[in-house]
Amino acid sequence: MTMLERMQQKEGYCSHHKDMPTHLQSKAKMLCWEYNQTSPMETEKRQEILRELLGTCHPLTFIEPSFRCDYGFNIHTEGLAIINYNCVILDTSPVRIGANAFIAPGVCMVCSGHSLDPEQRSSGIGTSKPITLEENVWIGANATICGGVTIGAGSMIGAGSVVTKDIPAGVVAAGNPCRVIRKVTEQDKLTPIQPE
Repeated sequence: MTMLERMQQKEGYCSHHKDMPTHLQSKAKMLCWEYNQTSPMETEKRQEILRELLGTCHPLTFIEPSFRCDYGFNIHTEGLAIINYNCVILDTSPVRIGANAFIAPGVCMVCSGHSLDPEQRSSGIGTSKPITLEENVWIGANATICGGVTIGAGSMIGAGSVVTKDIPAGVVAAGNPCRVIRKVTEQDKLTPIQPE
């Protein structure tokens, strides 16, 4: 199995940095740079760049610059995805973003990690695990989602949280480390003001 094939698998892996496809990372860096230089009025150009950058890009994918990722081809949006300012996705493994995802400013999704052993770490040995956001997930501002995590459908992650373990469906979770606080209930529904 090639490194590129391994990077696209659902399982995590351990690798050496010199084995990673840096030419594909360079392409993603250029596409991110180009995307981040676009005018807010250049919606078609933005969509064109995202279609080239992302592995799967649903037409309702909206990303506010500045945006950064490692490779792009490992990011998959499956429906409406709103990714706000200054988000980073280190997609050394697949990152699946379910329909109706709301990702607030400053969110970091990090598949990659490093060896805990200092000698291995300094020699470039690292890890990678996929990240999955199921449908209707909201990630609060400046949260970090670590590799190997699945966030269940309809859940909300509080601002500034560090998510190191799976979060079940239909809950509010927050903290460092992120923990379930409570279920999402009917009392959480809002009543919008009606225009006069």
